[in-house]
Amino acid sequence: MRLLITGGAGFIGSHFVRYLLGKYPEYRVINLDKLTYAGNLGNVSDVSGSPAYSFVQGDIADRKLVDELAGKADIIINFAAETHVDNSIADPTPFLTTNVIGTQVLLEAALKHKHPRYIQISTDEVYGDIGKGQFSENSPLKPSSPYSASKAAGDMLTLAAVRTYGLPAVISRCSNNYGPYQYPEKVVPFFIKKLLAGENVPLYGDGLNVRDWLHVTDHCRAVDLVLHKGKVGEIYNVGANNEHSNLEITKKMLKILGLPEDRITFVKDRPGHDIRYAIDATKIRNELGWKPTVDFEEGFRDTVLWYKERFVDKL
Repeated sequence: MRLLITGGAGFIGSHFVRYLLGKYPEYRVINLDKLTYAGNLGNVSDVSGSPAYSFVQGDIADRKLVDELAGKADIIINFAAETHVDNSIADPTPFLTTNVIGTQVLLEAALKHKHPRYIQISTDEVYGDIGKGQFSENSPLKPSSPYSASKAAGDMLTLAAVRTYGLPAVISRCSNNYGPYQYPEKVVPFFIKKLLAGENVPLYGDGLNVRDWLHVTDHCRAVDLVLHKGKVGEIYNVGANNEHSNLEITKKMLKILGLPEDRITFVKDRPGHDIRYAIDATKIRNELGWKPTVDFEEGFRDTVLWYKERFVDKL
């Protein structure tokens, strides 16, 4: 199988590239990544010498390039995205370009080359927030930020391509990923870097916004199942039922690093900040046999210590 994986030098994409080549050495992977500030070839350095792997720097909104690469692949898996909510609030344009236009370019290429499958990697943020209960795959979309709105648009384009053109596409929507290799704009590496530099960490509002935390390797296992067993036209939520508030997560970091809780500084909340994300992953559990395997306490501690080891050397 030949796969065009977009965004494969980013956090989740690079984990999936390594996971896929480790599990399926007979597969061939083309990694297309724009290498924006959050992309890092060091994330895939351990597979860069493999004959099964090749890297191309480029933009998924580049029709000519995408068409050329799609012609060399059997399947596209789209991890490429602008993802940082704060950045989307400051300037939505790059999010529309990549997450909407870029997705449409990929869909057109998959249709043109008659790929037997297209996988759109999405997010639980497209549902908006929820006070009680959990979102199912049939819940209406109510995105709160330009980022989540652009991801919702990409999902809608994908589903439209399924219905209108018969594209054999599948969508996965994951909860909040954690693990190594995440760019330090996200809360875990960002806070650890500031703490190790002797600074306080800025926590939005009262810190009680809740997220469901999913280890990135468990996410990779889910995408593997969606790739090989997911039903065309379906959506699969991927969540671990590890709900913790941002305040709880910050206190866990401080405890692991042996630092006092007065290193937290509460700051003005960001506009439109979602209160709670919670998704029901019953469908992928029952239909595809997926379940999370990484214990949260152990996985989170290992993640914090991984960043600590790497950041200390750079301070």
